[in-house]
Amino acid sequence: MFNTINEECGVFGIYSNKTTNVAADAYVALYALQHRGQESCGIVVNDKGVFSYYKDLGLVHEVFDKERLAKLGNGNIAIGHVRYSTTGNSNRSNAQPLVVRHVKGPLSIAHNGNLVNTRELREEYELKGAIFHSTNDTEVISYAITEQRLIQPSIEDAVEKAVEKLKGAYSLVIMSPKKLIALRDPNGFRPLCMGRTKEGAVVVASESCALDSIGAVFERDILPGEMVVVDENGVRSIQTHCGGPSTFCVFEYVYFARPDSVIEGAGVHNARMRAGELLWKEHPVDADVVIGVPDSGLDAALGLANASGIPYGVGFIKNRYVGRTFIQPSQSQRTNSVRIKLNVVKEVVRGKRVILIDDSIVRGTTCRHIVDLIREAGAKEVHMRISSPPFTNPCYFGTDIDSRENLIACNMSVPEIAKHIGADSLGYLSVENVKKIAQNPSCGFCTACFDGKYPIPVPSEMPKDKFEFKIGEES
Repeated sequence: MFNTINEECGVFGIYSNKTTNVAADAYVALYALQHRGQESCGIVVNDKGVFSYYKDLGLVHEVFDKERLAKLGNGNIAIGHVRYSTTGNSNRSNAQPLVVRHVKGPLSIAHNGNLVNTRELREEYELKGAIFHSTNDTEVISYAITEQRLIQPSIEDAVEKAVEKLKGAYSLVIMSPKKLIALRDPNGFRPLCMGRTKEGAVVVASESCALDSIGAVFERDILPGEMVVVDENGVRSIQTHCGGPSTFCVFEYVYFARPDSVIEGAGVHNARMRAGELLWKEHPVDADVVIGVPDSGLDAALGLANASGIPYGVGFIKNRYVGRTFIQPSQSQRTNSVRIKLNVVKEVVRGKRVILIDDSIVRGTTCRHIVDLIREAGAKEVHMRISSPPFTNPCYFGTDIDSRENLIACNMSVPEIAKHIGADSLGYLSVENVKKIAQNPSCGFCTACFDGKYPIPVPSEMPKDKFEFKIGEES
């Protein structure tokens, strides 16, 4: 789990003024967001208050086929989700969107982010008699909303009141019988944007690339703390919780987001190119070729090559058919799994001094294997450059980093890490410069996983499987 940084979640929602095949739009959009989560996915379709849904473990194309999509039927509202688990283990019960039914009607919710007070809220609702069917924090959010819906005049009033209890990161897409609601936490940790199709349907998504995939035109990012309500009367913005400091996760630009997305006014591709330029300024070295580790290291490598004048080379070919579920039955195969996913273009590196760019080093195991591949291909020198600072702190807001003891930068100095991974030199982008990679963004940044400066209070520990433990192991 700690060899690499894993994906985030992706959310999508669409509201049309007419009954149509909204499931197809959700399917295509989730395909565009697949990079944000590859464990499970789901779609919920609303046809005049009747919810049809399907969700399961697997990639979008594995979970949905033509027959399955057809069974969802037509409707005028739909929401979808792709998941990587940061709270709650990977099983079907934790797949989203979540669908709940109560006296005021059905409700469906899709969530990207991570709450820091999930345990306290869950215990509060359990003591009131609530029964939980999953171990993710999204179900806790649904209880907070349902509790308020019983006493508030509208779903948006219920959501506005419920979020006062939520602490942490959440970009939410919520569907009621008549409305589509999208909102971000007051810090704006995770992305969420909105746009419109040429037919006039309103769409919301984690990234603008999902809007592009269905031919929708990007309009704007949803503001930190803002709630957007879409119904038969149009689009309304509720900004009761806006106005606080913006602390967007900077690692979205480094790794999570797709390069063709534009987030908070800054293009992801340009941000990664900029990271490479700043890396060169901080850590220049004599070399013959610059190569990147696919996929998130490629743009930074191109940026460093442009800034340095050192030629850019395609150093790796990535096996596009090896997914997260690739079976590695023996220890030797697990050790050599990098060889199956990546192969070196020997002509590019043989006899050369190589600058190798990657987005991060977590435990160091994968990085060491990649450096070994370059050396075996005949490289004279390998100089590793990382387009983010060292990870030294756990993340509580949705990135899969939950233990300092597993982070190599907490146990070794930079020279020691270089020796451990077999590189001739190693250079990380500084915390100061990682904040500069997105040019003219409309947000501030959270860099707590690099510098320990958390923008909100966090718990002392928060394991991913905090609601799943064996008898006698309760904390």
